[in-house]
Amino acid sequence: MNAVSDATLSLEHLSQLKSIVGEPYVLADEESLENYGHDQTEHLLYLPSVVVKPRTPEEISAILKMCNEDYIPVTPRGAGTGLSGGALPNRGGVLISTERLNSILHIDERNLQVTVEPGVITEVLQDAVKEKGLFYPPDPSSRGSCFIGGNISANSGGPKAVKYGVVRDYVLNLQVVLPTGEIIWTGANVLKNSTGYNLTQLIVGSEGTLGIVTKIVLKLIPLPKYDLLMLVPFKSLEKAGEAVSAIFRAGYTPSGLELVEVEALKIVSDFINNTTVPIPDDIAAHLIIEVDGNNMDVMMSEMEAISELMLQYEAEDVLFADDAQQKAELWKMRRRVAEAVKLAGYTIEEDTVVPRAELPALIHGVKKLGKEYNFHAVCYGHAGDGNLHIRIKKEGTANSQDDLEVIAGIRALFNLVYSLGGTISGEHGIGLIQKRYLDIVFTETHLNLMRQIKKAFDPNNILNAGKIFD
Repeated sequence: MNAVSDATLSLEHLSQLKSIVGEPYVLADEESLENYGHDQTEHLLYLPSVVVKPRTPEEISAILKMCNEDYIPVTPRGAGTGLSGGALPNRGGVLISTERLNSILHIDERNLQVTVEPGVITEVLQDAVKEKGLFYPPDPSSRGSCFIGGNISANSGGPKAVKYGVVRDYVLNLQVVLPTGEIIWTGANVLKNSTGYNLTQLIVGSEGTLGIVTKIVLKLIPLPKYDLLMLVPFKSLEKAGEAVSAIFRAGYTPSGLELVEVEALKIVSDFINNTTVPIPDDIAAHLIIEVDGNNMDVMMSEMEAISELMLQYEAEDVLFADDAQQKAELWKMRRRVAEAVKLAGYTIEEDTVVPRAELPALIHGVKKLGKEYNFHAVCYGHAGDGNLHIRIKKEGTANSQDDLEVIAGIRALFNLVYSLGGTISGEHGIGLIQKRYLDIVFTETHLNLMRQIKKAFDPNNILNAGKIFD
């Protein structure tokens, strides 16, 4: 595979880009390069040579053809909400922003499908289909700002994944521009498809390394009529983790089941000036438990049974959300946790996932490793599917790339995760910052297969090169 190094674009390249998309959509000023040179990954900045904002698949095709001919690195970018460095232009070159591909093209109520461009904000899509009584469940915490295209790239999940699944469970078909410029559809707008290799699912989660998605066909489901929410406090993090598995073993499947360590809850409560949740000094963690459906009596019965079950795991007094406003406040707190704790100095985030019954062992291990490697950690995340986000703070260290002790600590953490039957990313992807740890979960055979797939799609290694692996 050809190595791609940092590229300086010529005046001729810039002129070609302007002729393709129009001069206003080719940006090379210092402020624009800095704005697009970072995402939400730690404190990292890589400047592209130029930012280009196409509006059509054909424009993206022309850009990629030019870059492929001259071995110019290309970084695709959505809203810049990523947490693994997948949209960082670490090799310079051309950054393609999909922000102008922002239309909901068709809501097909007859077939429960929607066709959408990648620059549509996730919550905007959810609200649009909700007006028609339909539901698109994947809802990352950043749903109010993240793009559907970015969700495709990382195979995002969110709180609803525990019941409804992740993004790949809703993707039926994709229009993709390949690094060589060809435009293809990966599948068909059908619910079953065993016609050849599943290129659609290969693109989902590929982090923009195989092609640039320009149209997306998603499956929808009917919108549940009701939801109920409760907050369950625990004096022990481990007991909270044990309670998660117990809910499913008892036969219940919540529509949301989130764990938030109390320190993270205190930080976010102060950050958004919210006093909805009482935080006594002896509480270690809270579970946020939601059920949804169309029969309120059944839902109430489930919530009462879950509440009683929690008492077997030393839960304290359960708080039931009384109305829509209180539910919204609780979810707002959960969704703002990552932003709040990052500003509080927890700049390094690991996106671990283990079988849910192993959560207590993971939580215990995180605290032990923090003492061993001199970092402080807070835990929160989608406990219902075993996906625990671990935020790390170490004085004087803002990035996981710069501190050998932090790197050793993260490697020990991922070894623990793997030993528990888990893996090193549940929904954020590998991107730039996790690739040094892939040897923990993959053999060289695995990695060589992935490299060959990359080469088949991208023979000149121009598209998001250096992400996932070198």
